[in-house]
Amino acid sequence: MALIIIVLMVAILLFRGWFYRQMVTYRSLGQRPDHAATDEDLLGLINESAPELTDPDIVEVIRLALAITAHQLNFTAQNNHTDPNKLISSRTAHCVGYAAFFATTCNVLLAKYDLGQHWRAIPQVGQLHVFGTNVHRYVSTPFFKDHDFVTIENSATGEIFAVDPTLKDYLFIDFVTYEK
Repeated sequence: MALIIIVLMVAILLFRGWFYRQMVTYRSLGQRPDHAATDEDLLGLINESAPELTDPDIVEVIRLALAITAHQLNFTAQNNHTDPNKLISSRTAHCVGYAAFFATTCNVLLAKYDLGQHWRAIPQVGQLHVFGTNVHRYVSTPFFKDHDFVTIENSATGEIFAVDPTLKDYLFIDFVTYEK
């Protein structure tokens, strides 16, 4: 019996992203404002962290932006800046700041790698549904009334990737299930 439990625990750990995507769906309530990268320290961080890639695909760029975000930010439940140009100094954010920082970083990288013509990262405010049930309606604190994530959308093909930079930082799950 102990061996079965160990095997199950290892399987869940190894395939946590797959399990999470099967159980949890993100639904958008609307978009958050975009933030252009104007701070020299922010632009420097992104450019210094971005290797010279030859013809990267969209998934590589998304994963690079997630890694930069996770390296730069630490989670806090306190009110904090949501503008990435200020987060570069404070280094602490809640989900709104994580999403804004990631979206800005991703958009800078998309431009750097010549993918910005069709691809765009868009911060979203939404809610999580576990097996189809909105979990936010069971929580009464204002902090958990919604959750921010990011969609990366292709204007030419309509293809959409969704990520939760906060989730990536703490559970190492990159892509999430998104439903319009």
